[in-house]
Amino acid sequence: MPEIKALFFDVGGVLLSNAWDRTQRIRALQQFHLDEVEFHDRHEMVVSSLERGKITLDDYLDRTVFYRTREFTREAFKDFMLSLSHPDEAALRLARSLAASGKYLLSTINNESKELNAYRIRKFGLHDIFSLFVSSCYVGLRKPEPGIYQLALDITDRKAEECVFIDDRALNLDAARRLGMHTIEMKDAAQLGKALQDLEVSW
Repeated sequence: MPEIKALFFDVGGVLLSNAWDRTQRIRALQQFHLDEVEFHDRHEMVVSSLERGKITLDDYLDRTVFYRTREFTREAFKDFMLSLSHPDEAALRLARSLAASGKYLLSTINNESKELNAYRIRKFGLHDIFSLFVSSCYVGLRKPEPGIYQLALDITDRKAEECVFIDDRALNLDAARRLGMHTIEMKDAAQLGKALQDLEVSW
């Protein structure tokens, strides 16, 4: 087996809670007493543009929440969105140990809006772990589109067989595997650590 030289991590569902996935959206709808069907119809129309960095978070909220007068402020809604992000401390410890080993290039491949991505990088110290963020909002591509994985390989100048991609969703792993990358479907930090060791990744 070729030596592993690069590790690519999803963020939401692997190192942190998801930022604005269905579970988080439902919590916000309940908190602010918004109509679920109406919101999700609007959300589905603009979420791709949001995560590709084509529109801002304010643009998104204009179209999904503040298209009419509300009894709460935009700032209150944004603050609640940010409050939904929480770390997986065990997974972060593992990622930090991998980074500290100096043996591998560490990067993300993640779908996220620009504002939430920047907040989570800063809040949870991800700059201390990753040298590169291949985030959908920066590159205009989203998982599971094959192009985002190929772009990650191109800009890091790594061969697919030298790379591991870690995600919590099987669908997002398929395209990476087709390119020849090793893949791990994340369940928890202990399982991830063992799967990395099986690939002879050490830290």
